[in-house]
Amino acid sequence: MSNDLVVFGVGGLPEIVAKDPLANMIVDAVQSSGRELLAGDVLVVTQKVVSKAEGRVVKIDPDDVDAKRLLAESESVRVLRRRGDLVITETKHGFICANSGVDLSNVEQGYAVLLPIDPDRSARGIRDAIERRLDVRVGVIVSDTFGRVWRRGVTDIALGTAGIAAVVDLRGERDALGRELVATEICVADEITAAADLVMGKADGVPVAVVRGVNPAWLRESSVKEEIVRRSQEDLFR
Repeated sequence: MSNDLVVFGVGGLPEIVAKDPLANMIVDAVQSSGRELLAGDVLVVTQKVVSKAEGRVVKIDPDDVDAKRLLAESESVRVLRRRGDLVITETKHGFICANSGVDLSNVEQGYAVLLPIDPDRSARGIRDAIERRLDVRVGVIVSDTFGRVWRRGVTDIALGTAGIAAVVDLRGERDALGRELVATEICVADEITAAADLVMGKADGVPVAVVRGVNPAWLRESSVKEEIVRRSQEDLFR
């Protein structure tokens, strides 16, 4: 099996609004670029366009610090830390992130975008619609930009998955020297998402990327909520 990956961005989508047929718009944009989606492709779709299509946009005064804080808290189950205007929360999905993922960038002035209610369901909806239209098996990842504890800089991670493994468990297999792996679980959904972000950028207007060449064994049903989000009883720091 080849270890080569091909990653390309999908631009050309119009501004997304509530109830837009996002999956069909993505397919149209791919085909307009002269490409086709193939069986085994994994589409990485930014949370921003998913949330807009799902109507997860609310009005807010960008200069009202208290309003932004209250909105972040309303999208959380608890607040872990505060520093000035920054609030680190645990969202209703179980994500630990800044301001509950509430985002005022790449959205019309006076509005904020919230995370999808169920990103795994969002990914399944896009995947199912694409497969119905094209009759090809694909995977879909809904992505967002997160910071990392103890590391500077941000990277894109998976919020929801469909048709592509979230985590690949290698425990029990052998390494290159024949030793048994006892703790190795690879978050392939995050790795694929980070690769996709390299061709999407943060300000380039490219909300979708296609990753081609992933291991076919990874093409299965999955869930970020069930496979990636660490349960509180397993967490040494909360």
